[in-house]
Amino acid sequence: MLGVSYLAGSVPFSNLMARWRAGVDLREVGTGTVSGSELYKQTGPVPLAVAGIAEVAKGAVGPLLAGPNRPVLAAVAGGAAVCGHDWSVFLGGAGGRGFSVSLGALAVQHWPGTATLLTGFVVGQLAKQTGLGVFAASVAVVPVLRWTRGRDGALAGAAVVVPSLVKRVVGNRPPARTGATPYLARLVLDRDTWTKPPTVERRATGAAS
Repeated sequence: MLGVSYLAGSVPFSNLMARWRAGVDLREVGTGTVSGSELYKQTGPVPLAVAGIAEVAKGAVGPLLAGPNRPVLAAVAGGAAVCGHDWSVFLGGAGGRGFSVSLGALAVQHWPGTATLLTGFVVGQLAKQTGLGVFAASVAVVPVLRWTRGRDGALAGAAVVVPSLVKRVVGNRPPARTGATPYLARLVLDRDTWTKPPTVERRATGAAS
């Protein structure tokens, strides 16, 4: 069952959509991240919404198979889905950050975790610091779930947050600069520098969304 969850998480819906709509491999453009944010830059909001639904849904597969009476197995299954997304066998070990998958995994187990992550995302978007908002929410998920859902909730939160934060740091390729600073910037801001890069215009495609 954990293998099924991992394989479900490994299906790279964002990259498949980018290839279909824009003819690009997300590993080779922008930040190299196979994520919704990079998909939006390449294709726009409608393909992002379609792929996003699939990305959230695949995170729920393992926990649903585990069922409500096996909370530990459900938590580990959710983490397996995030690991599959972050280190996909279909992308040679590349992947995204696991945010959408985490939403799905927690939604069917402990919805306050999903609400916490979404709050961080929305606040980050409004502040134009999405990476920082998601980082803060990720750090908050485990204590929020420990308070609202007890040890089972904390375990489910840790199972999805830990691989997501690890992937933020290691990325799909090493940073251009050496030293600890780029890795710390990745962890906190989800980019290689503390200075915000210039806005990148969305790639023009024949299929406007």
